[in-house]
Amino acid sequence: MTQTALPSATTGRRLRPSRAASFLIVGLLLAVLLVFFVLPVIWLLLAPSKTAGEVVRDNPFSFGSFQQIAIAWQHLFDFQDGAMVKWLRNSAVYAGGSLVLTLLVSVPAGYALALTKFRGRKTLLTVTLVTMIMPQATLVLPIFLELNRFHLIGTIWSVILPFSFYPFGVYLVYIYFGSSLPRDLLSAARIDGCTEWQLFTRIALPLAKPVVGLVAFFSFVGNWNNFFLPYLVLPSSDQFPVQVGLNQLLSSTPAFNPVAGAGLNITIPELSLAILVAILPVLVLFLFSQRTLVSGMLAGATKE
Repeated sequence: MTQTALPSATTGRRLRPSRAASFLIVGLLLAVLLVFFVLPVIWLLLAPSKTAGEVVRDNPFSFGSFQQIAIAWQHLFDFQDGAMVKWLRNSAVYAGGSLVLTLLVSVPAGYALALTKFRGRKTLLTVTLVTMIMPQATLVLPIFLELNRFHLIGTIWSVILPFSFYPFGVYLVYIYFGSSLPRDLLSAARIDGCTEWQLFTRIALPLAKPVVGLVAFFSFVGNWNNFFLPYLVLPSSDQFPVQVGLNQLLSSTPAFNPVAGAGLNITIPELSLAILVAILPVLVLFLFSQRTLVSGMLAGATKE
């Protein structure tokens, strides 16, 4: 009995150093995440409460005053006669308009690829997958040339139409309808005389609300944060979305552009506040749609 217990105790002693090493590795990873992700966010939240000089001199994680936040807010929204409001409105129009077109195209396309048989279906699905994994920057030049050919550069459609092209949304809907939609239910509806359009609108679409919400969220967030395409196709500041407007604010900040005019009142606090205002709509949308997002992510987890 004693001989049997000794190896067990020895094994237990051998496990302790490896467990300590694993805890050490986890602690180091958490420390790295804290330094590179959490601390910059805290600094960003506190920067608008201080003056530009206090941002440089004072403790980076100290709070200034609510009065300074109000001053930074006023300077930000006075920039170019309220350009920030125009940029936010433009972003809402571009992201919202393209979202409507995305849902009108992606949901029926995913349903057709999943539940109907037609010539070229596999080829179309392959093209969708290949396009989905391509970096967006690779498509900007051909899209620009195509928009220029149809004289759409500088118009609202030069942003909304490319934003509406969302193959990832088609693939998500295809996965859902292909794995989670009960075939027996569709067969029973066909026996009752339902057409394909009635099957889609009265049966498939109501059951697909979670995945439709997921596609809508990803599409809206991606379009709201898109910078490169609007930067290329929109020549006027009045047409900029907020992401391109932030670039203009950055170039008007003396700390980043020494030749910027000092009378613009755009410094580091105003720039930090602009970043917070730009991400606020996405944050609010995320907070109010968490249940839908979780339901959408789990929608294709079960099969018949």
